Amino acid sequence: MRQMTLVGFLQAQNCTNFVGSWRHPEAAQDFTSAEYYRRIGRALEAGKFHLGFFDDRLAMPDLFGGDHGPTVANGIRCVKMDPVTILTVMGMATEKLGLGSTFSTTYFEPFQIARIFATLDLMTEGRVAWNVVTSMNDGEARNMGQESHKDHDRRYDRADELMEVVMGHWGTWEDGSIVADKETGLFAHPDKVHRLDHRGEFFYSRGPFTVPRSKQGHPVIIQAGQSGRGKKFAARWSECVFVNYHGLEQARRDYAEFKTMVAAVDRDPEKVFVCAGVYPIVAETRAEAEDKVALIDSLPKEIDSLALLSEVLNFDFAKQPIDKPFTQEEIDSWTGVQGMRDRIRRELGNRPPTPRDFINITHRGTFHDHPRFVGSVKDVADGMEEWFATRACDGFVVAAGYVPGGYEEFSTMVVPELQRRGLMHKDYAGTTLRENLGLERPDAGSWKKWHHG
Repeated sequence: MRQMTLVGFLQAQNCTNFVGSWRHPEAAQDFTSAEYYRRIGRALEAGKFHLGFFDDRLAMPDLFGGDHGPTVANGIRCVKMDPVTILTVMGMATEKLGLGSTFSTTYFEPFQIARIFATLDLMTEGRVAWNVVTSMNDGEARNMGQESHKDHDRRYDRADELMEVVMGHWGTWEDGSIVADKETGLFAHPDKVHRLDHRGEFFYSRGPFTVPRSKQGHPVIIQAGQSGRGKKFAARWSECVFVNYHGLEQARRDYAEFKTMVAAVDRDPEKVFVCAGVYPIVAETRAEAEDKVALIDSLPKEIDSLALLSEVLNFDFAKQPIDKPFTQEEIDSWTGVQGMRDRIRRELGNRPPTPRDFINITHRGTFHDHPRFVGSVKDVADGMEEWFATRACDGFVVAAGYVPGGYEEFSTMVVPELQRRGLMHKDYAGTTLRENLGLERPDAGSWKKWHHG
């Protein structure tokens, strides 16, 4: 029986993806402590989540007005710690929860990425996933030694080749390479450890790779691109895809279209899990849940939206009067997330959008930028079941209104009802992330496929 994939959406910072969450009266304030993340990990594992993954950027959202002051003053994702380090902490507090982190293909080298995630996979006994991103704005570029962010499609061209190098290195150690025979003095079989010798347009990476294979072979690949080029990339590489759908009908259409893309590159669509970002707010009664949502909806500020729109679209929204329409030429020049621009175009047709349109349609910075399931346990479970059963998604990326309480409530209240309905597993299937997702362990020797020497 088909069952949901459940992912917790995390940030290594002072707030969730909902930036106003830190203002919530029940939000914990020890977000720079190890115990904060251990508590989140324990809550997700108690709820049998498949994965907790960290979104990340390489800069605070300070493009609005060219000034980081408002970002810092308002706590708009201004704290961004290294999520890989935090995953190590969470891994020590959990046993079966999958652990995913974002890492950019634009600003890091493939050997470095391969080694970091392969090592973390060994340290967690095969529970790691890599969220592949191409980054999004000039702020990140300037922190990483470049003047500006590169062209959108060109970033994906680089990312495709980087994936070939990473996957190639991960496949160069055969199973059984290490024998560590003290009597004969043989540590590992040289003929079972290979050099990649990759030479391509963007990368030269020789090898040999320095990290043996883990219990699950190599980390699970997750990704969230929703532009045309991003979907093409995801169809080729991703095993779990995070999507931001805005309504049930649109979700069904986009889901079916993406699964067709996966099949077109000779991959099994049933083994590529599409997980929709959602905000669940649950209480004993619908009235209590609506009160909780009213409190959350009182937390955002307009500056939250403007700062985050500037970040994601790589354009300083302070340069444009809030009700002055953009020209199409201006919009086409932006190098940020194209999926958001495409959505605005779908909503407005040929009418040129204003900054206010971007705020009102995207709900960026508010608790409305994902679909919401609000109400009693039954209400929330009904909404999730409708999306899942009618093939709008294969599971959900659960985003909390405040942390860690939002995850604890979902795990203790909603998950048992999903399990009772047979929509979600009652326990983990194994010890590795691949086992728990129902994915096969990849074969060694994939380096041959990507050998470009």
